[in-house]
Amino acid sequence: MVLGQEPPEVLKQRLFYQGRKFNFEVSRLRLPNQVEGDWECIRHPGGALAVPVTSEGKLILLRQYRFAVQGRLLEFPAGTIEPNEAPEETIKREIEEETGYRAHKWQNLGKFSLAPGYSDEFIYAFLAQDLERLETPPSQDVDEDIETILMTPQELEQAILAGEPVDAKSISSFFLARPFLQ
Repeated sequence: MVLGQEPPEVLKQRLFYQGRKFNFEVSRLRLPNQVEGDWECIRHPGGALAVPVTSEGKLILLRQYRFAVQGRLLEFPAGTIEPNEAPEETIKREIEEETGYRAHKWQNLGKFSLAPGYSDEFIYAFLAQDLERLETPPSQDVDEDIETILMTPQELEQAILAGEPVDAKSISSFFLARPFLQ
């Protein structure tokens, strides 16, 4: 909270949808200036993302079909944080499941809000290095359609600048990781 600012008063909260990945609620608030209004919010447990780098300096990305945008996006491996799970545990599980690699060296790149205008979701980003290819290929979840892609950092930056469909969490995490990719 910013010094000298009061939080809004919650007058009423309504849960409109409870899903397996997120909830949708509407809150009636009274702001410190006495203005009242309804604010919608997607309540999300957060996610963890890895920027995996091979010993050759290539990035491991996924081209994944996303229903909401009716197309495939280029993304780094990521997943939703499960109840009672630390972000570090989430991403270690997800990188193995989605890419077939295990990382032996991890560096925290920080966290950022994904869409603060309507969601409380934070993404915890990590750099994953010293990768080992798993003997057994990953088995995708039934609701996933994923292709693994290897790119140099320069190729990814060119793809982003050319307007290829890359999701925002991957672009943000790539720029957080850039100082470590030289």
